[in-house]
Amino acid sequence: MSSSSADRSRPPLRQAVTRLLPAPSVLGFLVLLVALGMLSYAAGTAVGPVAPGLRPGVTRTGESTPDDGDMGGMHGMGAGAPRPVPVGAAR
Repeated sequence: MSSSSADRSRPPLRQAVTRLLPAPSVLGFLVLLVALGMLSYAAGTAVGPVAPGLRPGVTRTGESTPDDGDMGGMHGMGAGAPRPVPVGAAR
C-alpha cells in the first residue's frame, strides 16, 4: 500500500522537535544557570543562617525597638562638629 501525500509532506518528529527547541547555546546557558543556582543554594544551606538567631519567617514579639534610629552599642560613633585647624599645624 502506498502512503498518502499528507504523510509525505509532514516532517519527521525529530525535525519538528528540533525546530521548537531553542539554540544549543541558549540551552547550555540555562543549564549552567540552573547548576549555579543549585550550587549556591547548597552552599547557603551548608553554611547556615547569616547571623545568630536569624531564621526565616520568625518574628519576635515583645521587644521594643528604638524609634530614633539608634543602633545601640555604637557609642562614640556620632560625627561631631569639625574642629578648626590652626595655621601651620601638622595634619
